[in-house]
Amino acid sequence: MHYQAAEDHGYTAIADVDIMDENGSMTLAVEGGDNLTENYVRENFANYDYYVILSHFKGHAMAGFGGAIKNISIGIASSEGKAHIHSGGTGGSMWGGDQDAFLESMAEAGKSVADYLDGNILYINVMNRLSVDCDCDGNPSEPDMHDIGILASFDPVALDQACVDLIYGAEDGQSLINRIESRNGLHTLEQAEKIGLGSREYQLVNIDE
Repeated sequence: MHYQAAEDHGYTAIADVDIMDENGSMTLAVEGGDNLTENYVRENFANYDYYVILSHFKGHAMAGFGGAIKNISIGIASSEGKAHIHSGGTGGSMWGGDQDAFLESMAEAGKSVADYLDGNILYINVMNRLSVDCDCDGNPSEPDMHDIGILASFDPVALDQACVDLIYGAEDGQSLINRIESRNGLHTLEQAEKIGLGSREYQLVNIDE
């Protein structure tokens, strides 16, 4: 059914489609985490030498926002890995775990991916249709702020921080700010910097200038 959905949306006409956890999980070590010692990613993750992480930056009902870090953690995790991250490494409920432990676990899982790839990864965040809800929501709220643009970096923490800062600097970003703050979403960035995934400091360069 997943392959049929990919075909229905035109993906199979332009590229090979790989459902990366079709055959299960592989395990990555997590270094320096407060919650996770292991991260479970899709088995076919090891088949590729380089990753380009293309993320639609937007709000999220649980994480507050979704961008590069969420995409290399939840996005690359297998089904088993998603539950592991959501539960903060406890193996408990995906939906009833400690919120900060979940946010920290996303950063920790993301670091395991970045460490494994040893720099062979590029992150791109697309800041359009900036709804407070994720694309995974079957009935997301319509955006109530303007599109901002496309940002890219080799540092996922700097990239997500820059996107957050642009939201905070927007005149019409209050709904998304409220969503981020109501979920303590900035804590993911705090944990990511603490464990060495990247830096929250950055220089924003406009390539149109």
